Amino acid sequence: MRAIVIGGGVGGATAALALRRIGAEVTVYEAYADPAGDVGSWISLAANGLRAVDALGCLEAVRAAGFEIERQRMWSAGGMLIADVARGRRESDTLRSVSLMRGRLVAALRDAAAEAGAKIVTGVRLAAAAETESGVVATLEGGATDTADVLVAADGIWSTVRGALDPAAPVPQYAGLYSISGVAHLDGVDPGVFNMTFARNGAFLHVRAGDAVWWSAQVNAAQFVVEDLAGLFRDEAVPSAIIAATAQVHSATPMHVLEPVKTWHSDRIVLIGDAAHPVGAGQGASMAIEDGLALAVCLQAEPTVARALRRYDGERRPRIVKVLGTAEDNRNAKKAGPVKRRMQAAMMRIFVPMFYEKATAWLYSYEPAKLAK
Repeated sequence: MRAIVIGGGVGGATAALALRRIGAEVTVYEAYADPAGDVGSWISLAANGLRAVDALGCLEAVRAAGFEIERQRMWSAGGMLIADVARGRRESDTLRSVSLMRGRLVAALRDAAAEAGAKIVTGVRLAAAAETESGVVATLEGGATDTADVLVAADGIWSTVRGALDPAAPVPQYAGLYSISGVAHLDGVDPGVFNMTFARNGAFLHVRAGDAVWWSAQVNAAQFVVEDLAGLFRDEAVPSAIIAATAQVHSATPMHVLEPVKTWHSDRIVLIGDAAHPVGAGQGASMAIEDGLALAVCLQAEPTVARALRRYDGERRPRIVKVLGTAEDNRNAKKAGPVKRRMQAAMMRIFVPMFYEKATAWLYSYEPAKLAK
């Protein structure tokens, strides 16, 4: 089997590695010159994503690229502790959530894919994709073409392939939040803890990363400029102190959502990761990794590409639909006004200790299908 993967980020690198594990010849086309460069902020992999990474043989490389997070603490705008729970896992799970820079995760997965034999071509963008009687033809900007048995579109929320599959496919819409992140230097932040403050103007996340503090703010705003940040969080003591101690700020990025995508595949082309379902909720990378592994499992198990892609859709869609519902709830919580936010905090103090473990078990306990030896 010959496979073309469009996009060399988390989903594309995972798909390339998984496809090489089943013996496919793989070429990845990535638009950026360096797909593992300083693109994006820090992210977290939950236990479910780490199990998929482990199934592909690169868990230790991913762990080495970041650091483990034991607990998640949720704080009210007034600084009251709402809940203290296991981060990205069940309490009994031996896997610990890993936080790392997105670029380092991409590099670990890309290096594993290249070592397994995948060809990775950077600085090349897809112009068009078309199916033929025997496969698929990818036309690259500049006019060059490539052919394969299957084309995997891991080209993100602004996917070119999604619109080619279905001209009526939804397009990204502003989610009502801006994301901005940075690096601060101050004492008093416990290591191994993911902190989330439900602030008056959005959510503020921070973790200790060695001798620094990584933070990310998701600001509820129609428009936003970096200079507004300190004022928006001036009433929250810890976020305000972290912002004041910040040495590096990444640019603010508007967050987008995508209505459910009905068409994930044709007989030879398939969408994975954010191209099919931007999920957010701290699960974007984990879901993309699960997708890449699941796709390879289906292609290995079925006699034709068309049957494999139908199976992939049938197996992945119910889980993704459920994750999307969770993500929408999370976004709404971050956009709540002051009165609703106080009510949410009061309810969370009661219900999170009682029901969080049961409510999230379906997400974190997921066991990915294994590739045949």
